[in-house]
Order: sequence, then structure tokens, then C-alpha cells
Amino acid sequence: MPRTAVLLLCAAAATPACVIAPGPPPPKLATEMPVYAAPMRVTFRYGWHLMAVLSLLIATYAIMLFFVPQARPPFLRGRTDMLGLAVPLHFVGGGVALALGAFQLNTTLRSRRIQWHRILGRIYVVSVLIGGVAGLRLAIASQGGMIARVGFAALACAWLFTTVRGFLRIRAGDDIDHRAWMIRSYSLTFAAVTLRIYLPLSLAAGVPFQVAYPAIAWLCWVPNIIVAERLFVAAPARPEVVL
Repeated sequence: MPRTAVLLLCAAAATPACVIAPGPPPPKLATEMPVYAAPMRVTFRYGWHLMAVLSLLIATYAIMLFFVPQARPPFLRGRTDMLGLAVPLHFVGGGVALALGAFQLNTTLRSRRIQWHRILGRIYVVSVLIGGVAGLRLAIASQGGMIARVGFAALACAWLFTTVRGFLRIRAGDDIDHRAWMIRSYSLTFAAVTLRIYLPLSLAAGVPFQVAYPAIAWLCWVPNIIVAERLFVAAPARPEVVL
């Protein structure tokens, strides 16, 4: 072996191993979604169960009104006579979307049954299209004056837009954006529940119907989408139990 090579080997053996300073961590991929701490995840899990129960109760009532016209209160019978199919179509479309949407947002159910998630997702989109178009027709003739009509019409338009947008994003292969838009969509679907919470509370508080209803036409959905945006879409961490 040449003398130069021998000297180089000896120098290498006598030199301590180099310690390479760690570089910056690799950038987080868009598909990596950090989660909240355990106590917060438990809170969201119980919140999801409450949301699912309330959704199923209202959805069952709405679908029952579609299949059993005799169960409709006199007010709804009068609206059906005036507005025709828009009333029952809004019931069945909104009811099915309300029932399915809560389970579509559950990560565990979705990951275990991805094929069912896709099938039920398509049914959800069709149900929203039916319920949203019918709801737009109902909004035009809504009680509560112009403020209520504009509020419900804006809800119907936003409901249709967010749902179609979410569907188009998954068709384009964008899972993350699809999740965000479908969270927004279901927050608007959930207006069927919050409306039926605010209305009896306002009446119990002694607020006249003609005063409360125009405000509820906006309160039943605007806070929903703001909360959804802040907690589940724009937040840096998202709970495990939702999309």
C-alpha cells in the first residue's frame, strides 16, 4: 500500500467521529393533521355524540313529516297547500342530509368503511341539492318579513354552494379542501337543529314570534359556520373525531 494512503488511514482512525448538527425538521405535509390534547379530544368526542343524537332526532321528525302528512301541524299543512312539493322535498332532503352528515364527519367510521363513506357522501350531496333548492323556494315565502326571507335564502344558497364545492374538490382529488368544505356544509345542515333550539327558547323568554323569527333566520346558521371555521377549518390543530 502506498505510504500516503497508510498515513491517511491512520489519521482517520485517530480522529473522533464527526457529529453532524441536526438540521431543521422536514416540512409538515398537507395531509398531516395534528390533533388536540387528550382532554380536548374527549370534549370533542362527547360533542360529536350530542350532535349526532340531536341530528337524528330532528331528521327522524322531518322524514316522518314527509311520509306521514297527517302528522304535520296545521301550519305546515297550510304551507304545503300554498307551496306544493317544496315543503315535503325540503323535509326529506334536509332530513336525510342531517342524519348522514354527522356520521360522515366521524374519522373512525370513515377510515374503517371508506367505500360506505363514498356512497353515503353521494347520497348526502343529492339530499342537500333537493333540500336546498326546495328551501330556497320556501325562503321566498317565509314568515317574518324581508329580513327572515333574505336570511333563509342566504342559508339555502350557502348550503348548496358549500356542498357542491366540497363535491367538486374531492372529484379533483383534493382531500384536505374537500374536508374543509364539507365541514362548512354540515354546519349549515345543522341549522335545522339550532333553529329548533332557538325558537322555543325565544318563545319561553317571552320574545314575540314576529320579533324572534327574523333574528333566528340568521342566528340558526351564521354562528354555526363561524364556529366550524374557527375550530375545525382554520385552526392549526383539528380534533380526531371530525373530517
